[in-house]
Amino acid sequence: MLKEFKEFAMRGNVVDMAVGIIIGAAFGKIITSFVSDILMPPIGLLLGKVNFSNLFIDLSGQNFATLEEATKAGAATINYGLFINTILDFVIVAIAIFLVIRQINRFKREPEAVAAAPDTKECPFCLSAVPLKAVRCPHCTSELK
Repeated sequence: MLKEFKEFAMRGNVVDMAVGIIIGAAFGKIITSFVSDILMPPIGLLLGKVNFSNLFIDLSGQNFATLEEATKAGAATINYGLFINTILDFVIVAIAIFLVIRQINRFKREPEAVAAAPDTKECPFCLSAVPLKAVRCPHCTSELK
């Protein structure tokens, strides 16, 4: 059983998948940082100095100025600002992966075959295929123009 597991784990697809997951996790962290640290502040500024990570609904009935205060107090909250950030993370990752896969597929495509110039013509008398340079049809011996 151990031998079979080792064969399974060392297959190329499993190793490739593991590397992809590790790189994907690191890429996800980069995108999360991009969205929360670079993309959302200007969007929040344009929308009236809104900090999306601080947008929440307090279900406890108390008034908290920030999400951090509500969390420290143990209040139940709906954190829709963090949800918006997560949706943007997902959309950016999906677009980036789409572009990468699209480029990979473009590289994998085989170039379309260029139509070769015909090297035969049709005999007008017997309709057989005859080489272009032939002056007589080899099938019916008619003279070709």
